Amino acid sequence: MKMNSKTKIIIGILIMGIILIPGCIEEKINRDQCTKDSDCVPEQCCHPTSCVNKRFAPNCSGIMCTMVCQGPIDCGAGRCVCKDNKCVVESLRR
Repeated sequence: MKMNSKTKIIIGILIMGIILIPGCIEEKINRDQCTKDSDCVPEQCCHPTSCVNKRFAPNCSGIMCTMVCQGPIDCGAGRCVCKDNKCVVESLRR
């Protein structure tokens, strides 16, 4: 059985679609979803009070912050960690 050129083109397009489409579908994640500590970053540029998945990190280029230590992460008071698959602030103060 011979295939004409139109049939070959249609089959080629279908095969390419099957190969390419799964790579274009992005997994939806929540802003605070994580699997490891390195997934988590501060949610705000200055004096952060919460943490978020690094895919949702704010663009802090060109932002200047005061040197006041007022947030729970400022000045080494805390850090962002992944706990129970959520980005949270972990206090380092004892």
